[in-house]
Amino acid sequence: MTERLYHADSYLRDFKAAIVEQADNGRRAYLDRTAFYPTSGGQPHDTGRLNGIEVTDVVDEGERIAHLLAQPVTGSEAVGQVDWPRRFDHMQQHTGQHLLSAVVSDLYGYATVGVHFGEESSTIDLDGPTLTPDQVGKAEERSNQIVVENRPVEVSFEDAGAVTGLRRPSERTGTLRVVTIRNLDRSACGGTHVRATGEVGPVLMGKVERVRKGTRVEFLCGARSIRRARAEHALLTRLAGDFSASPEELPGLINSLRGEIKEASAARRDLESKLDAYRARELYLGAPPDATGIRRVVLLEEQGSLEGLRGVAQAFTSMPRVIFVGAAARPPGLVLATSPDSGVDAAAVLKGLLTSVGGRGGGSARLAQGTVASRQQLEQVMASISG
Repeated sequence: MTERLYHADSYLRDFKAAIVEQADNGRRAYLDRTAFYPTSGGQPHDTGRLNGIEVTDVVDEGERIAHLLAQPVTGSEAVGQVDWPRRFDHMQQHTGQHLLSAVVSDLYGYATVGVHFGEESSTIDLDGPTLTPDQVGKAEERSNQIVVENRPVEVSFEDAGAVTGLRRPSERTGTLRVVTIRNLDRSACGGTHVRATGEVGPVLMGKVERVRKGTRVEFLCGARSIRRARAEHALLTRLAGDFSASPEELPGLINSLRGEIKEASAARRDLESKLDAYRARELYLGAPPDATGIRRVVLLEEQGSLEGLRGVAQAFTSMPRVIFVGAAARPPGLVLATSPDSGVDAAAVLKGLLTSVGGRGGGSARLAQGTVASRQQLEQVMASISG
């Protein structure tokens, strides 16, 4: 069994221990006691050094903890050094999560049903509908107020059968490790935490999104929130400079540009439609009818796209008794379109030809398109259709 020193003291950075077992040629070490926190409860593992060797992972194996090392460790005694900046960052995020979950529960009655601690930001999953921007603002403000109050964060060990006041009931038996934020929250938790809320640092709430039947809320604490705020401020300042405006003027400028882009896009689509109609008419007049009265056009666009050919195809097949075959060389693909009076089912014909060469595609009786693997296969399909 490994004695978990971090349960009693999250601030312990250096420790001595006995190496009781090794595996993987000395790269997996088991100690009688450790301050290294293993990945557990959503909180990432600690890193650091063991006898000067880098600890790359810490794995919870139930009764004992495995330390994965970059190189084999030797000897029977170990000196461990926890990477303190990483550990303290995790302490800030985990305590901040308890704080934020309690605040959201108090304000809106939403329970936290899932937690994820990431490298850049963390998230909590709530069992309620999406939070509004106003609700997010109030929760963030309340959380930071509690940070400023510097409330004590205390760890106690209590009997599971007698423990009371937990924000979320625990199904464990025996002795529970309870983390308490004074006058706010009591949670059964084995993670590492700061001594007082002031050490959590600024709490910043980020993206809010629907997840299944609940809501996922991104949050950052301490130095992470400062880095995010600084990065967003720098981005806002740069954008404002690009527009020769103040940050406060950006929303109005963006709305104005959005309207201009919408109008320009509509004008472009109208011009493309007119160009497609003009080109289709030119193709129609240049394609003499065959013995059955069908006018057939076959185009190969070396630089064009299937999307561009679709517009011409639709315009062309609005005219009587026509078949349009359009192909794009890169990547190889083609469009087959037919007028209602041509007697040709575009999807059925194209599907059969594509299947014969291993291509894929589909569509309707009037318009179908597909792709093939090579230029040779493309030309083979075009020849079959146009023949």
